Amino acid sequence: MEPRSGCPVNAAVEVLGDRWSLLVLRDVIFGDRRYFRALLTGSGEGIASNILADRLVRLVAAGLLTRGAAARGQRVRYSLTEAGIRTLPIICALGDWGLDWRPGDTGHRSRQRFLRDAGPAFVEELMDELRVRHLDAPPKPHDGAGPFERLAAAEIEQR
Repeated sequence: MEPRSGCPVNAAVEVLGDRWSLLVLRDVIFGDRRYFRALLTGSGEGIASNILADRLVRLVAAGLLTRGAAARGQRVRYSLTEAGIRTLPIICALGDWGLDWRPGDTGHRSRQRFLRDAGPAFVEELMDELRVRHLDAPPKPHDGAGPFERLAAAEIEQR
């Protein structure tokens, strides 16, 4: 995939700037949706199956996801790569902008508020946990509940 220019912003927008790619990554990251059907039925925005299939191919080609091998009759499992995990701060920054400037539902806004309030160190914890889940990295020790459990608890508490 050859970018139109050498500009880093252009290169990122060519991969992430379409209407669905970041939402697919969001659902893999926050919803732990790793299979086509889960991504299709779990999309609050109602992504069409042909669009989802196309975005998954593009995200794999761009090196943000890997597509697991599946034998006949088995489901294909998608995993984040390190580059895919590193989109989390981008998703958080876009969410912060949306929180400030666009309306939205309480559930999604509460998650974003928690992410903003928890700060960059918490986002790093989430990325470490994603590395455990998707890249088989060894878990980092933490006191009490893990970052995704704390995020889920905050979402429930704020509803």
